[in-house]
Amino acid sequence: MIDLRSDTVTKPTEEMRKVMANAEVGDDVFGEDPSVNELQNYVADLFGKEAALFVSSGVMGNQLALKALTNPGDEVIVESQSHIFYYETAAPSVISRVQLRPIDSDNGMPSYEKIKKSIRSSEYYFPKTTLICLENTHNRHSGAIISIDYINQIKKLALEHNIFLHCDGARIWNSCAETGISPNDYAEPFDTISVCLSKGLGAPVGSLLLGSKEVIIKAKKWRKILGGGMRQVGILASAGLYAIKNHFQFLKQDHFNAKKFSEILSESKFITINLSKVQTNIVYFNVSNEINSQLLSEKLKEKNILMIPMEENNFRAVFHFQINTEQAEYSAKTILDAIYELRK
Repeated sequence: MIDLRSDTVTKPTEEMRKVMANAEVGDDVFGEDPSVNELQNYVADLFGKEAALFVSSGVMGNQLALKALTNPGDEVIVESQSHIFYYETAAPSVISRVQLRPIDSDNGMPSYEKIKKSIRSSEYYFPKTTLICLENTHNRHSGAIISIDYINQIKKLALEHNIFLHCDGARIWNSCAETGISPNDYAEPFDTISVCLSKGLGAPVGSLLLGSKEVIIKAKKWRKILGGGMRQVGILASAGLYAIKNHFQFLKQDHFNAKKFSEILSESKFITINLSKVQTNIVYFNVSNEINSQLLSEKLKEKNILMIPMEENNFRAVFHFQINTEQAEYSAKTILDAIYELRK
């Protein structure tokens, strides 16, 4: 089965399983798990931050950042298609009791002027703008890479208004692989950044939140409150460290496979796809209204391809290191064949 639903569907390799089986462990709630400590120190150093906190998921990482950087009643600026706004179950309103202010964009980067106009003035009847969140790469904008120049521009704006800056860097690794920009350089403008281990890198579980020691101390307390204190979790942390050191090298190939897949799809008059938007490992495309997207999804499953229709005949395909180029090409050609069969 070729699974294009997400880059979260990877399974641990045999080499990773051996590392997990032999991991040194301790009680991480006491700060005594050597594998967790090694992972946290390694990733904090890689991204140039004072400290890191291993958490169960990217959602937890993002939400702990919001909790550590805001107060109840504050307002947080986000892009309107961002993961924090779109897929995190209204967690900011529940956990941090903040209001999100979504801003539209065509590429995951709301304009400087739009963000500037969205920062609240100090009148008592307005919420206080305390945080701006960016997402890199941007999931719902076809894995778009957020420009380092743009990030620095928004950082300057944030500093002028005494506002914190957070990066949902679930797929920051993909940006680094494609651009050659280091994790340190991408992270430097941000007060906090969350990074995921279980997407393109292929670890089974986990993310990290990075920031100052003060922020991470706050986040650790809230991790405990939310039930995220884990015990002998070095088994998972060791998998994450192995993934960073051994799987980062595969990300560029994932991007190549996504582009090859997209080029084949673009040959069909029944598919609309913007090739310029395929920058990393995520591909969005639209199928003609003549085609029932649910039937197409079912037919593809019959042909051993898993893909989920999003909305309005829109599909997303996500590539990872357990899909090779031959499978990418086969998947694209099979989609074209399935559309032909549905039109008979």
